[in-house]
Amino acid sequence: MQKDTEFWNQKRLDEMSREEWESLCDGCAKCCLYKLEDEDTREIWFTNVVCDLLDMEHCRCGDYENRSVRMPNCVTLTPEKSRQLYWMPGTCAYRLLSEGKPLPHWHPLISGDPMTVTRSGNSIRGKAIPKRKAGKLENHLITWIR
Repeated sequence: MQKDTEFWNQKRLDEMSREEWESLCDGCAKCCLYKLEDEDTREIWFTNVVCDLLDMEHCRCGDYENRSVRMPNCVTLTPEKSRQLYWMPGTCAYRLLSEGKPLPHWHPLISGDPMTVTRSGNSIRGKAIPKRKAGKLENHLITWIR
C-alpha cells in the first residue's frame, strides 16, 4: 500500500472517519468470543465460544446494526473506549493503534487481502462454537488467542 493511504499511521483513532474506523476491523472475530475476567487482577481468559449472532463462515456479525440491542453485553467500540481495550486480543487493530503499535503484516489494510487473517491463523474460523451449543463457559477456555 502507498504511504499516503496509510491513514492509520497518520491519524489518531478519534480523528478517523466512520469508514476508516470500520476498516480497521480485520474480520478475525476474536472480539466475538466470550471471555472470563478475574475482577481483582483484570486477567482475561478467552473461550472458544462465540456470540450466537456471529456468522462463523464469514467471521462477521449477522446483525451488526442491531447487535447492541439484541445482545446487551456486546460492546460497541468507539474512539473514546479505545484506551480501555485491555480485554481485546493483542492482535486487534483498535488495541494495537491505541497502544502506538503497528498493524500486523496479515491485516487486510496492509496485505490488501481479507483472507490473510484466516491464512495466518488469526481468525476464529473453524475454531469456535456458538453459545447455544456450549454449556458452561469454564469448560471452553483456550490458549491460542494472543
